[in-house]
Amino acid sequence: MQYRRLGKTGFDVSEIGLGTWQLGGKWGTTFDEKTAEKILETSIDQGINFLDTADVYNSGLSEKAIGKALRRHKQRIFVATKCGRQIKPHVDEGYQPSVLRRYVEESLQRMKVEKLDLVQLHCPPTQVYYRPEIFELFDRLKDEGKILNLGVSVQKVEEALKSIEFDNVTSVQLIFNVFRQRPAERFFTEAHKKNVGIIVRVPLASGLLSGKFNRNSQFDKEDHRHFNREGARFDRGETFSGIPFEKGIDIVAELENLLPGRNLVHTALQWILTYPEISTIIPGASRPEQVIDNIKSLSAPPLTTAEKEKIDGLYEVSVKRLVHQRW
Repeated sequence: MQYRRLGKTGFDVSEIGLGTWQLGGKWGTTFDEKTAEKILETSIDQGINFLDTADVYNSGLSEKAIGKALRRHKQRIFVATKCGRQIKPHVDEGYQPSVLRRYVEESLQRMKVEKLDLVQLHCPPTQVYYRPEIFELFDRLKDEGKILNLGVSVQKVEEALKSIEFDNVTSVQLIFNVFRQRPAERFFTEAHKKNVGIIVRVPLASGLLSGKFNRNSQFDKEDHRHFNREGARFDRGETFSGIPFEKGIDIVAELENLLPGRNLVHTALQWILTYPEISTIIPGASRPEQVIDNIKSLSAPPLTTAEKEKIDGLYEVSVKRLVHQRW
């Protein structure tokens, strides 16, 4: 495992972390505590020291499972959680300091820790980024010893740029992958200037970049890859990176033809890590074997300059018009 600095948090985090949205079961299935424990144990045993969760993942069960894992291990493991998505309806007016404070305190209770390493606003409405009182709350929580750092999880590059105008924002989590390249245009440079860490989610475009799907692939009715392709419940960019599924299948086939013999998962993760501004990638896992396979990308044959140019060229020709200006 290799490690990188997570901006001004000062944390040295594993290049491959673990996202826990579907921890303990695939999307749409019931939480399985034993599977969750195996995934977490495998991750930590393999050198992963950065776990990303949220209070809404599995209705808090993800945080509880991570809390138990922390108590089983003595080594330093960094945990990033999120707050805000419990607000219903999820609108600007629902974001109030008292509400967010309660969510933070509930996360502390679920994980049974004294303070949270990193709390991220969980993809709030754009208007929230224009409200200083929301960001000031986390300075107070830090002074009270309840959190160490504030971060944000965003949908759009514009939100990422606005968020780092607040000096207490130490990290930004966003979607960045072979199919979503816009953040590299300007945001990475600005984040580097301000020493803001970058956490990359959805690195495999909801599994599209695994190369394991075809036009006949079916997903559980409670799996967001079934119900959220048009943004029915949350931003459609979270599902297949916003690319229509059938079109995505075709583009993946193009990618496989451009890179014969390459493991697509390893290639997709390696491509992200070619950017030094990235601190960590947080692919999810529904079983321990996926964790191990993700980590193998670090020891796989490195991506060549020519191969990266082919990937970027494919984006320009086949992908950019579908997603670039939307997020």
